[in-house]
Amino acid sequence: MKVAIASDHGGIIIRKEIISLMEDMNIDYIDLGCECDTSVDYPDYAIPVAEKVANGEVERGILICGTGIGMSIAANKVKGVRCALVHDTFSARATREHNDTNILAMGERVIGPGLARDIAKVWLTTPFAGGRHATRVNKVKVYEMTHK
Repeated sequence: MKVAIASDHGGIIIRKEIISLMEDMNIDYIDLGCECDTSVDYPDYAIPVAEKVANGEVERGILICGTGIGMSIAANKVKGVRCALVHDTFSARATREHNDTNILAMGERVIGPGLARDIAKVWLTTPFAGGRHATRVNKVKVYEMTHK
């Protein structure tokens, strides 16, 4: 698996924690920043990650900002992306098993680095359950392909 990861200025600490986790798990990743102390615009980081996921350059993406809300909104504008904002391990597991999410968003001002690491580990290791869930995910894919 290859993962693209990025944060805005509000998610740098958790991004570095998740990079450490992926290194521990021997997961190949692309770090798209940011490395700044000043305010930046979350779409400038969310959209490149989402595009890499959508075009198949990477299998999954992880995005972190202050709340995770802006990142998830921006990422979900890219066709082929199913980004979920998650702040607990139960939802991390469910969003992979039931929704086959390909991008995880988290908020650094909402959760700490330890919980973020646990969430990311669950999300990275949980497979899609398929079955009745595949039917539901496919309905979303069909809608996306047939509507602007």
